[in-house]
Amino acid sequence: MSAGSDQLKTAQEPRLAVVDTPVPDLSFSGRAVDLPGRGRTWVYDNEVASDRTESVSSRPTVVLLHGWTSTAALNFYRCFSALSREFRVVALDHRGHGRGIRSRRPFRLDDCADDVAALIDQLDTGPVIAVGYSMGGPIAQLLWRRHRDRVDGLVLCATAARFSTRSEFYGPFGALGYGMALALSGVPATLRRQGFGLVMRNRMAHRGTAPWAIAEWQRNDPAALVQAGFALSRFDSTGWVGSIDVPASVVITTRDATVAPSHQWHLAQSIPGARGFPVAGNHRVCSEQPEIFVPTLVAACEAVRRTQAAT
Repeated sequence: MSAGSDQLKTAQEPRLAVVDTPVPDLSFSGRAVDLPGRGRTWVYDNEVASDRTESVSSRPTVVLLHGWTSTAALNFYRCFSALSREFRVVALDHRGHGRGIRSRRPFRLDDCADDVAALIDQLDTGPVIAVGYSMGGPIAQLLWRRHRDRVDGLVLCATAARFSTRSEFYGPFGALGYGMALALSGVPATLRRQGFGLVMRNRMAHRGTAPWAIAEWQRNDPAALVQAGFALSRFDSTGWVGSIDVPASVVITTRDATVAPSHQWHLAQSIPGARGFPVAGNHRVCSEQPEIFVPTLVAACEAVRRTQAAT
């Protein structure tokens, strides 16, 4: 984490849970990283903060890709320490989220995947294990499809190959959401942030939400969030997910009311050789039940690493 900043607990999209649990010092440094020709994003990297004699660069790298409306720290802070024992751990804020890239272009999942590829090049990590949670799952899948040489494996959590078969996402609801995003895009960025910040403070402060979590959510761009939700509703990898040719694990949140567990199991069954790792939690299990989620995530990453090493 950045010096002096509190560390974070998250609620996963779309609902926000109360954040009131102290967290240990993980000695993670957050820093701005310029991606040439793309913009500036915010990155956590245990290579920067490591004081170990063994460089974490000698270990496989996992890149953590967070969910919709969240940030890298909010989504994954509980996982950083455990993963750091065996991996170099890199996590970034996606565009429009947290301190991620700001762009006048509409939010596209393809652009997020290209941002990750550019970050891999910038940090010179070599091929990575991409760990995608919820919206991060499509970004990880697209990273493999668009930048196969940067990917050694995939760990897909609480996610799917397709998020909706309901026609309302492609009809009036989708048009309304996109129209709202265009309207918000016309509002100056400073006013968008101020308005969104006021909503977040009013909504969460009386619920006991920790100030650092409110501050983290306030960094999101509301226009980009609406666009991201629309993009996510249209994502569909069912036509090509069966071509994935790297080791893969799928962490299935079996009590999930946001991404149906049946869709998560279908994703695991669609990827050749993928192994499913069920965890008895809801969509926010990464923050609300770390005692069961974190060991499952570590096991899923280790399974990919072992399989990749054996090939």
